[in-house]
Amino acid sequence: MSSHASSEAPDHEALKEELVPAEEALVRAAYRLIASKGIERTTLQDITDAAGVSKALAVYYFKTKENLLLAAIRWVLGRVAERMTGVVDSVEAPQEKVHAMVDAIFVDPRRNRDFYLAYTALIGEAARNERFNELNVTFRSIMNAAYADLIRSGEGTVFAVDSVEEAAMGVRALIDGFFMQWLEESDWSAVHERYKAMCARAILRYLGSPATSHDAA
Repeated sequence: MSSHASSEAPDHEALKEELVPAEEALVRAAYRLIASKGIERTTLQDITDAAGVSKALAVYYFKTKENLLLAAIRWVLGRVAERMTGVVDSVEAPQEKVHAMVDAIFVDPRRNRDFYLAYTALIGEAARNERFNELNVTFRSIMNAAYADLIRSGEGTVFAVDSVEEAAMGVRALIDGFFMQWLEESDWSAVHERYKAMCARAILRYLGSPATSHDAA
């Protein structure tokens, strides 16, 4: 991917929406329910009960359950993309960017579990609903562009890849793959740090980076 192509990709601002307090309360409640119950089983009544507001208020702001669920997923995807890109941009050394990225993604067991349960629900819904698919495509484009920029920062020096675009997809596959395996662990909270360390080492090896003392820690 060229620098020009990267600049044309959407950034996290594409997922940001200004919410008034009542909207944010509904969005937060919807997100928690998506993570615990999935998209299909979450009802508008469930969301308004959890948010402590009337169903009429939810309809006033979002019109439909689908609009509210989309807003909830957009909200959390925007937060994830903003946090990850901000942390990576604050670090100069390419190898340290990888560690910063993994630290920003593996934030803590509960938040990661909620996010990936909601994200897998989004992927399932995206296969059937074009509006959810468009949201997922935007998020995927933002993250792949961020991974490509990270790889480009060390391309030809500490990273050795044949194609930045393909390597970015590979990095994303490693991150998602480690998270999927982590979700399957019965003691997922206890092994969270172990999976984070394994993920960082796997990404650096995949990018052809020599081991450092940080990687061995």
